[in-house]
Amino acid sequence: RYISIFKPSIKDNMQKNKTAMKTMGPPKVEVPSPKNFLKKHSKEKTLPPKKKFYWNEPKKPPVPLRTDIPVMGIQSEKNFININAADIIMGVAKKPKPIYVDKRTGDKHDLETSGLFPKYINKKDYGVIPEYICKRNEEVKKAQEEYNNYIQENLKKAAMKRLSDEEREAVLQGLKKNWEEVHKEFQSLSVFIDSIPKKIHKQKLEEEMKQLEHDIDVIEKHKIIYIANK
Repeated sequence: RYISIFKPSIKDNMQKNKTAMKTMGPPKVEVPSPKNFLKKHSKEKTLPPKKKFYWNEPKKPPVPLRTDIPVMGIQSEKNFININAADIIMGVAKKPKPIYVDKRTGDKHDLETSGLFPKYINKKDYGVIPEYICKRNEEVKKAQEEYNNYIQENLKKAAMKRLSDEEREAVLQGLKKNWEEVHKEFQSLSVFIDSIPKKIHKQKLEEEMKQLEHDIDVIEKHKIIYIANK
């Protein structure tokens, strides 16, 4: 049976979360000290300390004077026309976005998210069995081989013999033939069972038929049958 390797860590996390969120019973918190009693105006908000205001403090940078000359004459030697033309010529053309139209009014929709575009079947790992399934199949196969070897060893120790298909079919046909004979004898009983020997004989036939039916059912259900060599 497959068991995840993350089971212990998930179990520990769940246990930690459960312990942290427990609310049954009184909360285990520190009892407040009687010395720290509530004082008057202790819940009121305190304002920050006042700062002295100076009217002469500048709030914005000063306005440039008339005598200040701005920097002029700076020019770039970059030819934007040629550079833009080269970028367009050497650049890769943009592909149009795939869309589909499903109405006569011309409503457009994205094709990739619609499910009509074969997106996932083009992946490299499409249709490949995941690694964890392969590993689990190998573990199951190995466990089955170990179980078969264990059964074979036990059968050898107990001197068990496996019935072949021909022997199994012969036993099955023999049981069915015996059931037909007992059933024929049961059908030939008298209608009135008015004596103790007749009742005992009827019960015996019914038990034999019931046992034969059980044996036939067991052999038909199980294809492999082992018998002990006494």
